[in-house]
Amino acid sequence: MYEQIAENNRNTLLLVTAFSVFIIALAWVLGEMWFSGGGFLGIIVGTIFLIIYLAVDYFFADKIVLSISGAREAKKAEHPYLYSLIDGLAVAAGIPKPKAYVIDDTALNAFATGRNPERGVIVVTTGILEKMNRQELEGIIAHEMSHIKNYDIRLMTLIVVLVGLTALLSDILLRSVLWGKNRNEGRAGIIMLVLGVVLAILTPIVAAIIRFAVSRQREYLADADSAMLTRNPDGLASALSKIAGDKEVLEAANKATAHLYIDNPLKNRQGFLDNLFSTHPPIADRIKRLQRM
Repeated sequence: MYEQIAENNRNTLLLVTAFSVFIIALAWVLGEMWFSGGGFLGIIVGTIFLIIYLAVDYFFADKIVLSISGAREAKKAEHPYLYSLIDGLAVAAGIPKPKAYVIDDTALNAFATGRNPERGVIVVTTGILEKMNRQELEGIIAHEMSHIKNYDIRLMTLIVVLVGLTALLSDILLRSVLWGKNRNEGRAGIIMLVLGVVLAILTPIVAAIIRFAVSRQREYLADADSAMLTRNPDGLASALSKIAGDKEVLEAANKATAHLYIDNPLKNRQGFLDNLFSTHPPIADRIKRLQRM
């Protein structure tokens, strides 16, 4: 567990550092394209933007994710069953009790978010609450509880906002290349134009790589931790089997948040490349591993 937490902390630092360098490089390119010799000005503006962005991201990323997902805080009187499971499993996991949120959707899915265990949030769809028995729901909650305990949530939540921002920057850069005025002339102008086109094409690819950086091993580890917490791997295995059979798309999900969920929420929206680079391991393989425990 401690090794996993240390790895997540290292990966978070590496991700923020790499992303910062990438943003400053884009700011330099935009500065050179918009103003003659304005690359240094672009770096200054980009650095200021980056500092503000990372501060907002650290303190509000989980709220952004909950808002994007259409999640609302669950009332104890409305879902006493859910509260009871979260209370018991938080004690077993040795972490503060996470908040409970619900997405009003009949699709079967769940995820966890927050920047640390003290601010952990577990989100489930109403479909999960309606269609899972107690052992299955316990397995799902324990899986998400493990993501919180192992600090997976900070890294995964950070990626949501970074992917969204890289997509926005890609759009700005591409529009600047196609319709903007390049202040540089001659050979330098051609080089900047080519560099702008290349970066505009590479930016969404970088975003996909960032999303893929959430290792599939985290899902396997959370499955194993769930079995240890509940002492019942069959509960989660049965839940995953039901989720695998559910073909309904979760309407509130998108490509930026898909990696957060216990299983891919987009289902038939996925293309060949999306499946090839999916952050989720095959659900059948996960079930087999649980059944061998």
